[in-house]
Amino acid sequence: MIVYTVGTFDLLHVGHVALLEYCKSLGAVLAVGVASDEVVRSYKPNVPVIPLEQRMEMLRALRCVDIVVPYYELEYVSGCKEVSADIFVIGEDWGSQPHNVAVEAYLESEGKQIRQVAYNPRTSSSTIKQNVMTQPYKSNGSNVVFAS
Repeated sequence: MIVYTVGTFDLLHVGHVALLEYCKSLGAVLAVGVASDEVVRSYKPNVPVIPLEQRMEMLRALRCVDIVVPYYELEYVSGCKEVSADIFVIGEDWGSQPHNVAVEAYLESEGKQIRQVAYNPRTSSSTIKQNVMTQPYKSNGSNVVFAS
């Protein structure tokens, strides 16, 4: 069984690891689709902090991840086909946007599964970014200045 999930995976954190380990428990092979900056920009207000290639490299380093592929359009059918997914894992905020409906129809027509998972409440990339921005800057005596 090949399990496929997708995401931004910016600022890799324990919530990402928990999701990926869960996905791996569903099958023999875990394939992860990583959204390009352009894709992320189409549905989020900010682009990722970490460049696509580095996000992919971090995911490849995880022992639970077998395949890492980028995606450059907000659609999932081609990714499911590319990795021959048997199970597609999605987040709890899955909606009825055209790209979601299309992949659901494709998976159903092929007799494949879709699994929905809750997000880990412990953290998120957005929370990490907010925490970093609210940290007061403390000088260490160097001439380094951080602009916000």
